[in-house]
Amino acid sequence: QVQVAESGGDLVQAGGSLRLSCTASGLKFDDAAMGWFRQAPGKEREGVSCISWNSGRTYYADSVKGRFTISRDNAKNTLYLQMIDLKPEDTAMYYCAADLSAYFSGGNYYCSSAHGYWGRGTQVTVSS
Repeated sequence: QVQVAESGGDLVQAGGSLRLSCTASGLKFDDAAMGWFRQAPGKEREGVSCISWNSGRTYYADSVKGRFTISRDNAKNTLYLQMIDLKPEDTAMYYCAADLSAYFSGGNYYCSSAHGYWGRGTQVTVSS
């Protein structure tokens, strides 16, 4: 049974930083593309970032480029999302997804949210 669990969400002031963590078990973690998604109240879920099995490829949404960094430690079955210069519009529930389907389009790397295993989310709230 695959289990995915996020942690690290918190209430921070604008301009602050947070690091989210995600552990996954019950799957071959070092073969799996992993990603972070978020959903704010009243909005659709959006892809934030994803990373290939060997960290060789990454994707970032335009809204977080230069501020968020995704990384993984396959020895620890753990995925991270380092977030700096947080903005109120980053407020959302952040979800970790494991074993995503990944593909290339126009030379860029993407992860599809259509498949995979999901955690329950961790809340990030950024106050202005």
